[in-house]
Amino acid sequence: MRAFQLVEWKHPPELREVPVPEPAPGQILVKVAGAGACHSDLHIMEAPGPPPGLATELPFTLGHENAGWVESLGAGVTGFTLGEPVIVYGCWGCGICANCRQGRENYCQNLGGQGPGLGGGHDGGMAEYLLVPAPRYLIPLGTLDPCQAAPLSDAGLTGYHAVKRSLHLLGPGATAVVIGAGGLGQMTIQILRALTTATTIVAVDTDTGKLNTAMHMGADEALPSGDEAITRIKDLTGQQGAELVLDMVGIEPTLRMAAQIARTLGHLTIVGIGGGALPVNFTSPPHECSVASPYWGTLPELMEVITLAQQKRIRMLVEHFPLERANEAYRLLHDGKIQGRAVITPHA
Repeated sequence: MRAFQLVEWKHPPELREVPVPEPAPGQILVKVAGAGACHSDLHIMEAPGPPPGLATELPFTLGHENAGWVESLGAGVTGFTLGEPVIVYGCWGCGICANCRQGRENYCQNLGGQGPGLGGGHDGGMAEYLLVPAPRYLIPLGTLDPCQAAPLSDAGLTGYHAVKRSLHLLGPGATAVVIGAGGLGQMTIQILRALTTATTIVAVDTDTGKLNTAMHMGADEALPSGDEAITRIKDLTGQQGAELVLDMVGIEPTLRMAAQIARTLGHLTIVGIGGGALPVNFTSPPHECSVASPYWGTLPELMEVITLAQQKRIRMLVEHFPLERANEAYRLLHDGKIQGRAVITPHA
């Protein structure tokens, strides 16, 4: 089969021929319909060596946002039928630690929740087939198209988890700011709209096209990034700042902005992995403003995300690329020219 693999650090991945995996007892082989291209992939591809915390051996197949159809079942696997559309939960933990037993495999205490395509020892889904080690990582999609649904496993789940932990702050009259209106930010805006009824949602970005998309996705205001955006958010909130600020970018300028527009007793949530540092002193962020950097989301939360998608309350704006155009998709992503999410489709 064909697989899009990272073969050498700081070199473009290559499309290679590799054997089709055979599912051992307890495993499932998925025929990949869609694999989302994520900014975290770019960080891995551009790294001079294995990122910290990843025991990576090259080559490995990229792709941690995966959906497809059940192709074959290892001995002892029940509950799924051949050809059934499924989405793959991407955080593969040990399954036995306290966090894993609560469905929080994203915070596995033994393996760090590293799943396929992130360099943690598992090949990802930018290939014709993906080997999944346990049936608990598969969630039925029902009538959802797996080519469209793949980004729900990360862009959807990450945004959902980041919002859900702060829902108690988002009552009537509250304000939530989403910095970065790319694929992840667009999904987070929809989740905010789906889970809250009277919260003002503000999108901030440098790209006019993405700001227009954010408005279509449910934002109440869409502001070009800069000092004027900070002033407008302050005015909207009576100079108090926003109850929730979600930085989907995570670079120095966006983190400085986040610290300026958050409010006392609010939440400042760093979702993007741009590598910036938040300015912290006695007055920045504001007093008792909680700062968190959540990682992905839990398995039960992915089930909730799928339900929202099935109810048509959220949708992913996607652009499809065949496997042989994967490098092109990543170039466009790097240059900020993907409006939603690029999805690689090995079996379009």
